[in-house]
Amino acid sequence: MRKTPLRPCRSCKGSSQVLLVASLAVAILVGVPILGVLSNLFAGQNAETGATFAHLWSTVLPEYVANSLAIAAIVAVLAGAGGVGCAWLVAVFDFPGKRVFEWALVLPLAMPAYVVAYAYTDFLQFSGPVQSALRASFGWQAGDYWFPPIRSVGGAGILFAMVLYPYVYLLARNAFLERSPRMWDAARTLGMGPWHAFVKVSLPLARPAAVAGIALALMETLADYGAVAYFGVPTLTTGIYKSWYTFSDRTAAAQLAAVLLLAVTALMLLEQKSRGRARYYAVGSRTKMQLPMILRGWRGWGSTLFCLVPVLLGFVIPLAILLRLMLREETVVLGSRYVEWLKNSVVLAGATALIAVLICILLAYAARVTKSRLQAACNRVVSMGYAVPGAVIAVGILIPLSRLDAWGADRGLGFVLTGSVVALVYAYLVRFLAVSYQSVQAGLVKITPSMDASARILGHGLAAMLLRVHAPLLWRSVLTAGLLVFVDVVKELPATLTVRPFNFDTLAVITHQLASDERLGEAALPAFTIVMIAFVPVIILARAIAKGSK
Repeated sequence: MRKTPLRPCRSCKGSSQVLLVASLAVAILVGVPILGVLSNLFAGQNAETGATFAHLWSTVLPEYVANSLAIAAIVAVLAGAGGVGCAWLVAVFDFPGKRVFEWALVLPLAMPAYVVAYAYTDFLQFSGPVQSALRASFGWQAGDYWFPPIRSVGGAGILFAMVLYPYVYLLARNAFLERSPRMWDAARTLGMGPWHAFVKVSLPLARPAAVAGIALALMETLADYGAVAYFGVPTLTTGIYKSWYTFSDRTAAAQLAAVLLLAVTALMLLEQKSRGRARYYAVGSRTKMQLPMILRGWRGWGSTLFCLVPVLLGFVIPLAILLRLMLREETVVLGSRYVEWLKNSVVLAGATALIAVLICILLAYAARVTKSRLQAACNRVVSMGYAVPGAVIAVGILIPLSRLDAWGADRGLGFVLTGSVVALVYAYLVRFLAVSYQSVQAGLVKITPSMDASARILGHGLAAMLLRVHAPLLWRSVLTAGLLVFVDVVKELPATLTVRPFNFDTLAVITHQLASDERLGEAALPAFTIVMIAFVPVIILARAIAKGSK
């Protein structure tokens, strides 16, 4: 019996076109800030623009670039070594504490880098407990000893590595687990020891995942503002903020943002090109899990110590410092102002998460039902947002919005966009739509196309099919997407500082302001609140990852 192909109904075809147009509109909105920034870099015909860039190149730009590259190099080495090393130990061996480290090694993701910077500065500065204890123990005076400065390029690089190594750990661990145990067995049969097999077999196969994790860590490093600004280290991000607010030079800020955007783009292209034509396949099946090698004695406890150090440095010690600061501070704000900061943060994060989830459901569903190249291109543009630093997005948004407001002011409409909550949510969406989209798309891919065909046979249109068939199966992915965006918005600092309305403070902004005024005790409460908000989703994610590997 010959099967009759399922023909799309006219209403479904019309709905597909609507989805495609909506996706194109979203892609344009995401792309406008990026194009706005790049237009200032290549506007060589403008004498003012060219003079501004020449002045930057002859004065501050080389220092900004050098510091940014130095910090990135430290992060690449330390985060790569720590993340890959911990991933290999947890994936291949059995040692004391392994079950805890499987999920505990992800906990530093709950710590914003600027919060860790405030905590360690109080802990390690001249008047902090460490140096005070050294002076009391050895009778030293100021000038009798040398202590490595935390507020330096090296200190910033080490700090970022402590917080961002989980990106490398998560991807590398999954790559080690995905490899067939037959490869490891073959290497051991040929007489290779564990270390030799790791270098010759495991590490080359996990290389793409490790490089991708390092690339993510470097993007976050280049995007940071709070930590480097507090340390007083001039980087491209601090230069953008200083040019925009301190010197009111929009052209200089836009050109620095363009340089930073090009640096991040080059980093992404370098990661892709570094693979060349090499391909990495997982041969065999994971149904037969590799039995972990048991490490005893000094090897086992050495592995425990290796995994314990990053957890202590990246999460436990900063959290303990925050608690200490809160307990000794007599002027901790717990009144209406704290409630207002918390409300602003939660409302902004909740609204952004809801809008982001709805948009990403539309994008992922459109890609499923249209299967057009234009739709795929739109979704790729949306996915670029997370790789763009918040400071770049902020500048890219303020430039066109300020022009629109100027146009409206000339016609008596007033300034309604620049420095508004609408502009701030727009910046968040451009930055974090990719996070939500990846989660929703991953959930939608797991739904078999046969369900779509069955729904179509029963007469359901695209909207009914989404609500009655896909939505009940997508709720976990949608919840995860919303949770991730919520946490990222609460932690976001550069975009919030630049785009927020006047006298509108969030937990991240007030933490930065108090810490910049050296009121670390007062900054401890909002910083601790940010960590606790991020902690719950991170621990759920970490435990789910640990259970999924068993």
